[in-house]
Amino acid sequence: MKARLPDGFSGKGQGNMQNMLKQAKKLQDEMAALQEELDKREYSASVGGGAVTATVTGKHIVTALEIKHEVVDPDDVEMLSDLVMAAVNEAIRKADKSTQAEMARISGGLSLPGLF
Repeated sequence: MKARLPDGFSGKGQGNMQNMLKQAKKLQDEMAALQEELDKREYSASVGGGAVTATVTGKHIVTALEIKHEVVDPDDVEMLSDLVMAAVNEAIRKADKSTQAEMARISGGLSLPGLF
């Protein structure tokens, strides 16, 4: 007895499936290359009118932290801590926003869990 394939599973479908897999692999490779590039980019943010500036990479690693002398007040260390946290968090938000925008651009807005 000869096995019968369900509709849409003819020999022609294999070519389409292979083509789709090639396209998916190409997209995955492009996204991996873009992610590597984005991980190396640096993002800076300033708070307190430029009193504190933080720079992070796309991997959220702080690479620079600049603090103006006039905001270093030994009697108000808490304010300085708040400024540093705000600057670092804003730089991280910028990195995340850029990564999401670039990935959406390359994927056409398609959400692909596990790829980024």
